[in-house]
Amino acid sequence: MTQKINSKVTDAMNFFQGHDPYSLINTYGSPLYVYNERIFRTRCKEMRTNFPNFIVNYAIKANSNLTLLSIAREEGLKADVSSLGEIEAALRAGFKPDELLFIVNNASGEEMNFAVEHGITVSVDSLSQLDIFGKLKPKNKKEIPPSSEGRVRLIPRSDEDKPPLKKLFLRFNTGIGGGHHHSVVTSGDDTKFGIMEKDIPEVKILLEKYNLTPVGINHHIGSGPEDFEDMYYEGAKALLKISTQFEGLSFVDFGGGFPIPYEKQSGELPLELSGIAQKLNELVTDHTHKHVNHLKFMIEPGRYICAESGVLLGTIHSIKDNGVNKYVGCDIGFSVLARHTLYQAHHDVEIYRQPCSKTQSSNENGVDESCEVVSIVGNMCESGDYVAKDRKLPTLQVDDLIGVLDAGAYGYSMSSLYNMRPRPAEVLIRTDDTISLIRRRDTIEDMLNTMRI
Repeated sequence: MTQKINSKVTDAMNFFQGHDPYSLINTYGSPLYVYNERIFRTRCKEMRTNFPNFIVNYAIKANSNLTLLSIAREEGLKADVSSLGEIEAALRAGFKPDELLFIVNNASGEEMNFAVEHGITVSVDSLSQLDIFGKLKPKNKKEIPPSSEGRVRLIPRSDEDKPPLKKLFLRFNTGIGGGHHHSVVTSGDDTKFGIMEKDIPEVKILLEKYNLTPVGINHHIGSGPEDFEDMYYEGAKALLKISTQFEGLSFVDFGGGFPIPYEKQSGELPLELSGIAQKLNELVTDHTHKHVNHLKFMIEPGRYICAESGVLLGTIHSIKDNGVNKYVGCDIGFSVLARHTLYQAHHDVEIYRQPCSKTQSSNENGVDESCEVVSIVGNMCESGDYVAKDRKLPTLQVDDLIGVLDAGAYGYSMSSLYNMRPRPAEVLIRTDDTISLIRRRDTIEDMLNTMRI
């Protein structure tokens, strides 16, 4: 069996459920995304249990694998989609159009029309987007299978059918926002998202011009700010205040940003869901009593649902000293996991070793106890290609495996074909301990077949 050099996190979670990381790599290739169904379902249940009076919408952009989407649906979650591709993925995973919200940014009229014609409610987050939405003239259409070129084709239904109802909701910038990095702050003075409260009079002019009545409003503070609970609560209060300026609303969506502890090896504790849930429940109960309305309330956990259910396995191929730095090179480039390069995001790293490997200084169990400060880097032709920078880790060896923890969110969904390296496979450890291949590894032919000379 594989020696687990520092695996206390996955051991405590029973993440691999008896499966050997090397066996997974030998079967499915390196690098490899590994998900745990039990953990994914548990996070879904935690949201449903702690927020029984809220609609929980899974943010598909965090992880759009069809198998995981179908599990989220089975667990009673609805979904947020942000592109036509995500709409198609959600529909294929079994979601119904009225279970989806199209929370889109700077969309074209064609994209909005596609959503409307499929019966999906569309979010608009600027005056110009509202103007585009108002001018839409959707026809009642139905989808037929994609053409050989992969384009979605729509054909009209009978002339007797009425055009679909244009359902929209409005995204506001409440001025309250934060995040673990400036690039993920989605509310406040320095962000592209949302309609400012001062623009509400112009919003109402456009709504009247196009005879539109919004069915809801939403906002999003950002992803994982340090003072999440207080900021989320204050943002929700501000959004409820805005809701009183509109009649006929059906729902208020408080957005997402629920953090997870990325530094578990250092003792970081998870978010206490019950605390924020209690405060939100009291807030919406008080609002409902004061305004005597029948609003539904929504939250949008994406990362919280899927991050901890994923571990990214990779292989160490080189070790070198350059100047004062020691670099450990592996096959997890930022085309596979982009979060450190984009956001300097932290992921804990575990190490697994084949039993036949030699160690420099071992205890009685044969596990190397020495540590050193190293930077784990990927295989991209870029100097910013880091997995972990200046990290104190047990002494590593070529052919060791590393496990990048909490890689289930914004991992594969942000991967790319940069340097024309195939994207990895994704596998799921089922609740019955079996392994399912839920996305095969790219091939060189996959990449080349889309091109023409």
